[in-house]
Order: sequence, then C-alpha cells, then structure tokens
Amino acid sequence: MRLILALLLSIPLISCNKDTNSYKLEGDAIGFEDGTEMYVYTLENKQPKLLDTIVINEGKFSATYPNSENTSLNFLRLNEVQGSVLFFPENVDMQATIYKDSIRASRVMGGKQNEAYSDFVNKMTAFNKRKQENMERFRAAREMNDTATVAEIQSQNLNIVAEETEYKKEFLNNNLNSLFAAMLISEMTGRKELTPAEASTYIEKMDAKVASTEMVQDLKTNLEAMKKAEVGSLAPNFSAPTPTGEMMSLKDALGKYTIIDFWASWCRPCRIENPNVVKVYNKYHDKGLNIISVSLDKAEQKDKWLQAIKDDQMDWYHVSNLQFWQDPIAQQYSVRSIPATFLLDENGVIIDKNLRGAALEAKIATLFAGE
Repeated sequence: MRLILALLLSIPLISCNKDTNSYKLEGDAIGFEDGTEMYVYTLENKQPKLLDTIVINEGKFSATYPNSENTSLNFLRLNEVQGSVLFFPENVDMQATIYKDSIRASRVMGGKQNEAYSDFVNKMTAFNKRKQENMERFRAAREMNDTATVAEIQSQNLNIVAEETEYKKEFLNNNLNSLFAAMLISEMTGRKELTPAEASTYIEKMDAKVASTEMVQDLKTNLEAMKKAEVGSLAPNFSAPTPTGEMMSLKDALGKYTIIDFWASWCRPCRIENPNVVKVYNKYHDKGLNIISVSLDKAEQKDKWLQAIKDDQMDWYHVSNLQFWQDPIAQQYSVRSIPATFLLDENGVIIDKNLRGAALEAKIATLFAGE
C-alpha cells in the first residue's frame, strides 16, 4: 500500500518536470489586437530567416522551441510597428514584453545575454536623455548669445561621450562571450571609439564558441582590412577610371605628400569641406602636395560627379567606379562615412587620417615648413 501511494505521489511530480530539451518564449503584447501575428527571425548567411509565426491572443503569446548548441541572434517583428526586438536564445525560458506604442522599450528577458543586453540598452537610453537635455540647454544658450554657458555645455557633452565610451568598454570586459559584444565592437570601431587593434584584442579574448560564429569571423576579416588602412601602414594601392575613362592608380598620383579624398557630389558635408581642400591644394601643390579624390557617386550620377568637380574647382586627380557604397576602393579602406581622407608620405605610408578644415591646413603647413 505504501509503495502504491509513493508511486501515485510521484506521478504529478514527474509529469510537471520541465522538458529539458526545449525552452519557452512567452509574454505580454500590449496594445495589439487578437490575431496579430508576431514573426520570429534569426540570421543565416547574413540574411533574416523566418523561424516561426506566433499569434497574439488576449494580449499574450507563447511558443516552445528545441534547445540548440548554436550561438545565435534572433529578433521579433510585427507588421503593425517598425523596428525589431533583439534577443539571444540560451536554452532557458524567456519572458517578453512587447509594446505597440514603443518597440524600443520592448524587451525579452531570460538568460545572461538578454539580461546584459537589456542593462546596456537602459544605460544607453540614460546617456541619450542626458545628451538631449544638454542639447536643449545648448540651443537656448545659443539663442541668448550666452557664450559661457555654451562652452560649459560643450564641455559637459565631451564628458558624457567619454563616460559613455568608458561604460561600453567596461561592458565588453564583463560580457565578452556574446554575439551582442561582437555587434558592439563593430559599432564602436565604426564610430572610432575603438581602434582596429583594440577591437582585435577583445575578439582574441572571446571563447571558441562565440569566436567561431559567422558574425565574429566576418568582424575579424573587416578588422584586418581596416588595419591595412591605419596610420603607419602602407596605403593599399588601387586603380579606377578617371572622368575621361582612363585607368589611374594611386601610385600614379603620389607626390611628396598625397591626400586620398573620399567624397561624392551628393554628400553635403563633402561639398562644404571642398573649399578648404581647394585652398590647401592651391597653396601647397607646387611644393609637392597631390590629391586623388575617389567619388562614391552612382553610375547614373556621372554627370553630377563631373559637374561637382567643375563647380567646386577641384583641379586635381579624380577616379570613381561609380558604385556608391559598394565601391571597392572605399571597402578596401574601410570607409563607412564621407568625407574621409588619408594623408600619405612620399612612400605611400599613411601618416594621418580624416583631417578637415583648419586641422588639415595646419598639418600640411607643418609638413612643408621651411620649404
């Protein structure tokens, strides 16, 4: 009798045990009508791949997925709102809160990566709020011609940016073995908050499982390319068509000092900067300064490219593949924004980067001092 009772008592315990081969994604969908479909995506070969469609009922949703040993990044999308909600499956149950009127505030919790990512987003939101408050104060001070307050706010903003960058680096040190860490490294490198060498140091500390993912392998490849266009490196050679169709290489354009100038006719900051470059070129070309501009215009914009050269009086070497951001030279130099410049010595070694305006003129003046 005791044995039978023990067996009966054990049945509900066994039946209630969690399936260790799967995890659950469930939560609240606030503001969505019944029947709204939520799409679960992952990334495969750098492209979104639909994994599942979950139907929202009475503001709730739930789905179960098999455990996986793969390290992946998933995201949720709904037709009614723009944007995605990132999450990182870690074979643990996850609880989500999705707001129709605030996709940015939506979160998926559960597992160390999701907790860390949520903390990071909250911290960035706080930094952005401080920046926005300072921006409003800056505008008001500028309208009042309060130069002292303007200078104070600019100094505060620099401190906030430095604090933000320091937080990001601390976050990487504490949460390195995640795909979001790889995403953050990529973003910080693009924003010049990390050098390619610093970024590579972080990646070298990642465990093998994360380091072997496609995302991290692609990042390593990009960083190696970026290192080739760093100060102290020999500038990668290239060839491209001139406005008249002849092929011209970087080696053909080298002078005592040479500026590689990435720009486009449609780039307003580039066009604003052009008079500064023209001024420097006209002053120092006879002493040995050369410039070769690489345009990121499109094929259908060739006439605008040629007209911009004429209008801006850019009387130096020009080349373009007319391939927009797919330009192979821009990719070779890891150019992600324009204007972008690389200053080379007579041997083609990069000695400085992204100098503009007064900084460019001061650097060139120093190089030709006494000549």
